[in-house]
Amino acid sequence: MSGHNKWSTIKHKKGAADAKRSKVFTKILKEVTVAARIGGGDINGNPRLRAAVDKARAANLPKDNLERAIAKGTGDLEGTNYEEITYEAYGPGGGALIIDVMTDNSNRTVAEIRHMLSKHNGNLGKSGTVMWKFDRKGVISIPSDATTEDELMELALDLGAEDIKTEEESFSVFTTPSELVTVTEGLREKGLTIESSEVQMLPQTTVKLSGKDAEVAWKLYNALDDHDDVQNVYHDFEIDDEELARLMN
Repeated sequence: MSGHNKWSTIKHKKGAADAKRSKVFTKILKEVTVAARIGGGDINGNPRLRAAVDKARAANLPKDNLERAIAKGTGDLEGTNYEEITYEAYGPGGGALIIDVMTDNSNRTVAEIRHMLSKHNGNLGKSGTVMWKFDRKGVISIPSDATTEDELMELALDLGAEDIKTEEESFSVFTTPSELVTVTEGLREKGLTIESSEVQMLPQTTVKLSGKDAEVAWKLYNALDDHDDVQNVYHDFEIDDEELARLMN
């Protein structure tokens, strides 16, 4: 699980300060709508919707927008029918990518993603090409000032978590996907602040990139992440902290 959270932390910071906040809202609202369509509009009986609503609240998404998205998902309001697709790809330096999208036009979306990959020394793969390089895990983020590592470790393991990791400004609690909701609710009941709780694809090993490959990989990641139809980008790129800071600036 090493290095899984560095870029996702950057992504959250980027999203929080992003001038294109409306794009962040749009992606969250898509997830809310699809979650409500699949599992119903009750957050207590729909774990996926609960996670999406938590993400919406953490991003300070307006309540009216959130309620409309749920209503569109349940069919109480007319809305767009989004298709969920996962693409597997290779990037610069042989790194692997998993790209989750929600789209109302799959032909347009795949053509645009294929173009972005080609432009950044990558290519689209067939189903199963890189998926085996990742583990599907529940990941819960908790601010580091909410508890201590020892206290969280004891509490999380008692609730059924697999492991925890200390990040720069937060703790990450890892679970199986099936235990994510149970552990999240248990931590919340203990009074801990939950920054995010979601299923992620974590790389089993990483591919170290530097120089031109690192620069192109960073540009590819941002291009994909900024695409309106892309919900998540998972990868196994590893870039030195100093070089990553340079690329960010």
